Amino acid sequence: MAWHQLQYQSGFGNEFATCDPRCPDALPKGQNNPQKCPYGLYAEQLSGTAFTAPRESNRRTWLYRIRPSVCHEPFAALGQCNDTTIRWDDEPPNPNQTLWRPFEIPSGAVDFVSGLHTVCGAGHPRDRCGLAIHVYCCTVGMADTCMYSSDGHFLIVPQQGELHITTELGRLAAKPNEICVIPQGVKFAVDVSGPSRGYVLEVYNNHFQLPNLGPIGANGLANPRDFLSPCAWFEDRDGIEFHVISKFQGGWFRARQQHSPFDVVAWHGNLTPYKYDLANFMVINATAFDHADPSIFTVLTCPSERPGTAIADFVIFPPRWAVQEHTFRPPYYHRNCMSEFMGLIYGAYEAKEDSLRPGGATLHSMMTPHGPDAQCFEAASTEPLQPKHIAAGTQASRTARRSANTADRRTALTLWLHNYTQFARTNT
Repeated sequence: MAWHQLQYQSGFGNEFATCDPRCPDALPKGQNNPQKCPYGLYAEQLSGTAFTAPRESNRRTWLYRIRPSVCHEPFAALGQCNDTTIRWDDEPPNPNQTLWRPFEIPSGAVDFVSGLHTVCGAGHPRDRCGLAIHVYCCTVGMADTCMYSSDGHFLIVPQQGELHITTELGRLAAKPNEICVIPQGVKFAVDVSGPSRGYVLEVYNNHFQLPNLGPIGANGLANPRDFLSPCAWFEDRDGIEFHVISKFQGGWFRARQQHSPFDVVAWHGNLTPYKYDLANFMVINATAFDHADPSIFTVLTCPSERPGTAIADFVIFPPRWAVQEHTFRPPYYHRNCMSEFMGLIYGAYEAKEDSLRPGGATLHSMMTPHGPDAQCFEAASTEPLQPKHIAAGTQASRTARRSANTADRRTALTLWLHNYTQFARTNT
């Protein structure tokens, strides 16, 4: 089936059950691990939480595959195969407001893994605490190579170029203004049709969740029905050399095997990759005066152990109407106990139209003041306060995080600038 014809399963956190139509009845009936699976398949459970996690938070999926994934050679260290890091203490802290021009896409053949660059982060995957923010800049697909992260979940935000993502559980196509989440441990390969760029939020602590709606009620923001998970799809390729790349405690390792890892004929469970079209986000906004907090733009959150405090919130600022009276309408000047990383997918961000460019980024570390530039302030202070459709043709994403426990308080989002000295860094 062509990528533009892919079919998906709808819902967030659902218990899905699917099998490739080429092998009907591949799912065992009435049990998970029969003595003999249909078609001679191997049963394999992928656990995303502890076995004894409460039912409402338990995440696991049963896979029925042609060969067990344990059939691989030993992993060997890859060395520095890209510009990722978790060594935050290698750079001195920098509290300044920071801005990057659009990250440069290489001219040669660079795949998704080789094109990953860490921009900032906090915590450590060994402690199961914290996050990292990467950008990817790539030009070719991952031929007979896949990767998985043992460290955390990947939230991928394409900014340029559509991604064709093959996972163990099926295939996803994600274009700019869509996001894709690959859970910890799920193998995937990224193919591209040309120069591609985007952002990756990797969280070590927990699974992404939909934010609670509180007084908003039952509907609004990102609705569960709009999240799409893949249907089962497999390839049966044997006698080949396939490379499996593992991201483990910040290091990169590679193992060889003689078959494709994308050989899952059927699966059922609630630990799945998924994608979401940001155009489906139902915006909530102020209609009288002043601002509602930017938390009303939260698409997904990764909660910490402290109620009401997130390891990371993934927030967008989509096109919407501004109608507030007696109000300075752009984002107000503020200081925040959260650190905020922003990337621009397309268009012009209202508070920084002349500086933040699509494919670039800003970082405002905790308690460092920030807000609109002077031109934006002067215009917004004097313009007639008529209903105005703002951010038309624009989509900006923001990751906000706050230190949430003892292991994570030692650092804010520490700026990592390795191999990015060619990009301008200015106060914003």
